[in-house]
Amino acid sequence: MLQMFRNFFKSKLGVGVTLAFLVLMAVAFVSADSLGTLTGSVSATDKVAVVGDDRIDVTDLDRAARESLQRERQENPGITMEAFVAADGLQQVMDGLVTRSVLQQFAAMAGFRTGQRLVDSELVKDPNMRGPDGNFSQDTFRQVLTQIGVTEQAYREDISVRLLAQLVVSPAQAVPQLPASIARRYSELGLETRTGSFIQLPASAFAPTAAPTDAQLQAFYAANRNRYLRPERRVIRYAVFGEDAFGNIPAPTAAQVAARYNRDRAQYAASETRRFTQLVVTTRAAAQAIIAEVNGGTSLEASARAKGLSTTSIASTTKAGLTTATSAAVANAGFSAQQGSLSAPAQGSLGWYILRVDEVVQQPARTLDQARAEITAALTAEQRREALNEATARIDEEFSQGKSLAEVARELGLTLTTTRPLTAGGQVYGTTEAAPAALGPVLPTAFEMEESEPQLVESVPGQQFLIFDVSRVTPSAAAPLAQIRNDVATAWRVDEGMKRAAAAATRIQRRVEGGTTLAAAVAVEQVSLPGVTPLNLSRQEIERQPQVTRPTILFFSMAKGTTKALEVAEAEAWYVIQLSDVETESVPANNPRVQAQRAQLAQLLPDEYTQQFIAAMRQEVDVEIDDEAVTALGQLLAGNGN
Repeated sequence: MLQMFRNFFKSKLGVGVTLAFLVLMAVAFVSADSLGTLTGSVSATDKVAVVGDDRIDVTDLDRAARESLQRERQENPGITMEAFVAADGLQQVMDGLVTRSVLQQFAAMAGFRTGQRLVDSELVKDPNMRGPDGNFSQDTFRQVLTQIGVTEQAYREDISVRLLAQLVVSPAQAVPQLPASIARRYSELGLETRTGSFIQLPASAFAPTAAPTDAQLQAFYAANRNRYLRPERRVIRYAVFGEDAFGNIPAPTAAQVAARYNRDRAQYAASETRRFTQLVVTTRAAAQAIIAEVNGGTSLEASARAKGLSTTSIASTTKAGLTTATSAAVANAGFSAQQGSLSAPAQGSLGWYILRVDEVVQQPARTLDQARAEITAALTAEQRREALNEATARIDEEFSQGKSLAEVARELGLTLTTTRPLTAGGQVYGTTEAAPAALGPVLPTAFEMEESEPQLVESVPGQQFLIFDVSRVTPSAAAPLAQIRNDVATAWRVDEGMKRAAAAATRIQRRVEGGTTLAAAVAVEQVSLPGVTPLNLSRQEIERQPQVTRPTILFFSMAKGTTKALEVAEAEAWYVIQLSDVETESVPANNPRVQAQRAQLAQLLPDEYTQQFIAAMRQEVDVEIDDEAVTALGQLLAGNGN
């Protein structure tokens, strides 16, 4: 039940504490300074927060925000920095950086330390830092740091913070058994029934009927530009072609075929392969006893099972392969036995082996003429691959030297296709139509490229190739007011209606609190409204609902005898809700519902305790956040739109 209410209040970018720990556990700062050219109301040297003895600069917040945006783009490729900031992403990143600093300083106040040797031990355990021999490699470590653009000091600091988090926060998560009395109270709470009533105040009932003035429309549009953001669009030119575009590849000559036959002569010599069923025992005497049982009519598998052993299969192998896997003695014995019979016992790497020969395949020697077709096919494939590699290398070189996509297309005899504007999500802008299927593998790359920088890719290995470039980029921006005037006017009316509905909700709430009935309080309003709706709901009923509305959640959060007003933007309405009575049932301590409730709450307590502990730490460490600097950075990032 509690989890249901928690899930409802999650924002699109996640709960603040969750993002805080994402920032906490991620590598905090990259080495490149992305704010070196900042101008205007914020500079790279400004601070956005002071946490105890530490300060968080604009540079730190900018870096963390850009990294958080990149993580968000893994789930939502089309999201821009402007949309990220509009959804409170920057504020949540700010909270994460503050939490990180608070944790470090609280840990220091409590006497927790993470020495270099402890950090080194974490590095050694990281599988990403191991070399070919499976051990920690300093060279691999440096390569990883270079790839992710982080200094060694920053990476070590991140490990240190993770260790401090484990030391400081883990005890708060070691939740004791929830007292049965609390579980019983929650069980009774889950059985309560509430009665009351509500009135809906739709914005449409209060919205002005007259058209907005130009000044009103301009002001509303300016204040709500983020509502009308259009995603970045790109026009891509491309051509798909096969290996035939590179011309005919000559067939292998007789001399080439003969040379390959001589090089691999051993491959075409006579050979013998065998399949076996294997049983390994500890002594020669045990092996001989099993052979005697099998010769007497018992199967090898049955004899093994009777002794608590099991047989294994050996796939088709040569004598040399069996020698490598076992020993020369075992291989000699196995290749001396007849098909269907057992080999003599022979000692190998695991003990004494008994082999049953399941299959013998004799491969006669093949002459050059007999192997010619196979060799010709192999050489043809190799020559085709080599020719394709040379051709694609030549095209890459031409692109790097400045040749245009059109020039290379003419050289290959190809016709270029130009797409309509596409979004990063793989759709034709303004429609539900998907982007051309051929562009699927390269679309993410196309949204990272500059204009007129042609590239070649092998979309289907050895079969299909693609040359493409981006011919036009339309950055993400708000739609011009002139193009969406009617939509903005409609939204303005809804917005004005919501403001007037809010004022009406406040008036109705005050009348009810003054002793008037809800119906009478509504009747005073000179607006045509829906009637007052009675409510009689139990928690069990709402738990069975797939989705719980915000008015219902408020109804089950209010105190008996109170009246509340609630804005529900998605419904374009305000609600006034009155709770008249609450009835509960008594639940015996031995009721199974109590134990079930106890188990459910126990799963939530670690997270609850962690959040409360973090809040308590923030009270112990002085935190000052410069909201104006954070806002200024948000405006700058949103204005850049990248």
